[in-house]
Amino acid sequence: MSIVSMTGFAESHGSLGALHWRWEVKSVNGRGLDVRLRTPPGFDGIEPVARLLASERFKRGNLQVTLTLEAQDGARGLKVDPAALAAAIRIARELSEEHGLAPARVDGLLALKGVIVADELANDPAERAARDAALLESLAAAFDALRRARRSEGAKLAAVLSGMLEEIAQLTSKAAGLSSATPGALRERLKSQLKDLLGDSGISEERLAQEAALLAVRADVREELDRLEAHVSEARRLLVAGEAVGRKLDFLSQEFNREANTLCSKSSDIEMTRVGLALKAVIDQLREQAQNVE
Repeated sequence: MSIVSMTGFAESHGSLGALHWRWEVKSVNGRGLDVRLRTPPGFDGIEPVARLLASERFKRGNLQVTLTLEAQDGARGLKVDPAALAAAIRIARELSEEHGLAPARVDGLLALKGVIVADELANDPAERAARDAALLESLAAAFDALRRARRSEGAKLAAVLSGMLEEIAQLTSKAAGLSSATPGALRERLKSQLKDLLGDSGISEERLAQEAALLAVRADVREELDRLEAHVSEARRLLVAGEAVGRKLDFLSQEFNREANTLCSKSSDIEMTRVGLALKAVIDQLREQAQNVE
């Protein structure tokens, strides 16, 4: 099973009698699960169950959930809000007089948000319960569609992350090859530097070996390379774990970056430094993409 992205979009349509509606659900990345529900006046009662439906399907992500009523000719269950209509007419008249605009059309005024609202005269508890049940069933369908969209996006994201992990593994292997030649290179460099400083008087081979050994110990990056290899293996395991692994991947990318920083700080060779910087660049991309994983 692949990972799940936190990015997606879905919608669903529903109707009951003359009442028609549309649910729109958008999802972006977030530290936890944050559901923001927007419904017309009179529909607040479905919010607790709507949040429960979301929590049953998603672990993380910022969800924007919007319910839009689609007015039909002669639609029962809808009415004009007199206060909202009066305010719209007043504003339209003021703008017309001030700027010489044409008078507002009735259909334009009725199309304004909040002018047509749910008709709470249909206040029969059984009728309202049936309406809310139909709305929630439609919302559950939108959430299911969003979950499928997030899984589809997650499959693409997994391929991108796998490619980055492969690049990290290759760079780690290259760094291991460079580190194996470090002791000899350090000894020759030290010998050349001492010759430039001391001339023909030189330094004993025993002392040269001691100093070279100290430098080699300070420049030893085998422990960092071992940890990088272990992190790559763990990240690959997480990509196929089939669970909400976004937080773990984010933490692991921080560990990747720590080892790459140490690798660069210990480097005494220009090629090793280049490998370390390349590692940091890929790891930064990995962490950025991991932010989108649920």
